[in-house]
Amino acid sequence: MYVAGLAISTLGIAACNNTSNDGTTAGKPKDFKFIDLANMDTTISPAENFFLYANGHWLKNTEIPGDQTRWGSFNLLNEETMNNLDSIMQSAISNTKAAKGSNEKMVGDFFKSGMDTAKINAAGITPMKPTLDRINAIANPTELLKEITLEHTQGFSPVFGFYVSPDDKDITNQICQFYQGGLGLSTKDDYFDKDKRSVENRAAYLKYIQYILVQMGQTEADAHKNAQAIFNLETKLAANSLTPIEQRDPQKLYNKFAVKSLNTETPNIDWSVLLQDLKAKGQDSVIIGMPQFFKALSKEIKETPLDTWKQYLAFHSVSGMAPFLSQNFSDLSFGFYGKTLSGQKEQQPRWKRVIRVVDGNIGDALGQLYVKKYFPPDAKKRMDELVKNLQSAFGERIKDLDWMSDVTKQKALAKLNAFTTKIAYPDKWKDYSSVTITDDNYVQNVINSSVYEYNREINKLGKPIDKSEWGMTPSTINAYYNPGWNEIVFPAGILQFPFFDFSADDAVNYGGIGGVIGHEMTHGFDDQGAQYDAEGYLKNWWTPADSSKFAGKTDVVRKQYDQYTVLDSVHVKGALTLGENLADLGGITIAYQAFKKTKQGQSNEKIDGFTPDQRFFLSWAQVWRSKSTPERAQQLINVDPHSPEQWRTNGPLSNFEPFYKAFNVKEGDKMWRPDSIRAKVW
Repeated sequence: MYVAGLAISTLGIAACNNTSNDGTTAGKPKDFKFIDLANMDTTISPAENFFLYANGHWLKNTEIPGDQTRWGSFNLLNEETMNNLDSIMQSAISNTKAAKGSNEKMVGDFFKSGMDTAKINAAGITPMKPTLDRINAIANPTELLKEITLEHTQGFSPVFGFYVSPDDKDITNQICQFYQGGLGLSTKDDYFDKDKRSVENRAAYLKYIQYILVQMGQTEADAHKNAQAIFNLETKLAANSLTPIEQRDPQKLYNKFAVKSLNTETPNIDWSVLLQDLKAKGQDSVIIGMPQFFKALSKEIKETPLDTWKQYLAFHSVSGMAPFLSQNFSDLSFGFYGKTLSGQKEQQPRWKRVIRVVDGNIGDALGQLYVKKYFPPDAKKRMDELVKNLQSAFGERIKDLDWMSDVTKQKALAKLNAFTTKIAYPDKWKDYSSVTITDDNYVQNVINSSVYEYNREINKLGKPIDKSEWGMTPSTINAYYNPGWNEIVFPAGILQFPFFDFSADDAVNYGGIGGVIGHEMTHGFDDQGAQYDAEGYLKNWWTPADSSKFAGKTDVVRKQYDQYTVLDSVHVKGALTLGENLADLGGITIAYQAFKKTKQGQSNEKIDGFTPDQRFFLSWAQVWRSKSTPERAQQLINVDPHSPEQWRTNGPLSNFEPFYKAFNVKEGDKMWRPDSIRAKVW
């Protein structure tokens, strides 16, 4: 099952909230303006490039910090939140009376263990010794698979991906799902593309493998030989993997097999034993996203020398844990994945890195402390109102569509009205009482919390679906749509400026959080979400004629974004970004219709020289204010389903007549698109 989010996960880590608990704006200077002319470049016509008009001076005057690969609205919020979360950590550490097992005690001990660099550096690779000893003792392919499954039960994902999730075509049933994996580079294409950057990255990755093996105690000669063998094995796995674009088709990824039949498909994998070792007992069927990958894996289990597999597992176990190990390992990991691949000049301060780990491993414990201190309860009520307003506006748009039949409209409206909305934080928190967290063993804390999460997931088998679960922590600056549960989810972190602020005018809030709400709603009706019905089943609910018309309309969007570039000549991949582009277009369209129902939306009163409509569109543009390192920009083109920020701003608006009217866009202007190729979907 795919889940669509507002921003790529590297942006959606954690957020701040700059409103106090009484719902008033806090921490803003007296002369603060929600639309600030100082960030704009009014020498550029909004009809030529609205992104630069709205953000030009900020882009010119802002340097990407050395410990970042992107810098913009999301990151600025993240910085404030990091300070807020650090305040929570410091309070937790200093509270010597915190009860054992309490959220404050667990969070404080985890953070303290991660900050104890003297102990971590002294330990070196010792925390990995049990794993490396087991790998070294592997004597045959059966034991190889047992080690792979054991590492999965510890919360890691060697060789392939595995998780428990509702069956897309039988959503009351939790089922084991298997995906491709096992690669140290991001995608299949990274192993085969012949452009200069890809060739250089492969060479750098080969050196990185070698450096890790040397730090593990191998000689230069052995490390060189083993690194090449590991890379060759990964290349074989990559050759039988799907590209990010190919993975966008949920029907293609739905391949259900009876467990008994799989041994014929993959003769070197005993699936009954594998499932038992994964603690998935009593399963008669599984879903395999990429059958060809597992056929190739079965072949390599037999044909690849056992020693190569052992070297592969040893390298990946250490590389995966490198950020938590001594500095020699964490520096190597950062040097390749941070500097080389992403263009990040320096590591983030350790306290930030440790906070991310705590949030990623016991996020509900930290989340409870976060919302108690920083989230204003009234924001939840206001969000409920905004969601209802946008839901109503979306319903009106569906009813008015001239290309969709009444039969399909009724089903679309039923799906829209069936949306579940989750705001700020879960109603039911995870219980970490079984997790052992100490203040003196960082690696073991990571492993213990990972084991807890694995067991929590595997224990879903045979039990009713719990739709109260969340897929993000409360402090996350992001939002998502989950098609299997037909839900839209907005963590507390995103409920602050520039997305939302109690003291902002409606134009700012509807152009910001309103666009986000509309974005997530539209994911239920993008090229992927539209394949799921109101109850969350992967099922066609369209008439053939409507389905054909919809495909034609979405293809207009694909072609539009194929024309956009970054770094002068690198083209956006319209097929990869199609779902997010549709959501951006739908988001701004629905939010604008809802905004026009407000008092401000129906007026012409200017604020700081801007009409209500102009402020609405400027708010949308400042949400996407961002710049990236060249390395990160090119990397994201290949892996990120979201378009670059300039095109997230300009792309939807260039299709939108109210924007033309607000900024006097005319034929011949760069923001103008002929009506014949203007995207009009929802």
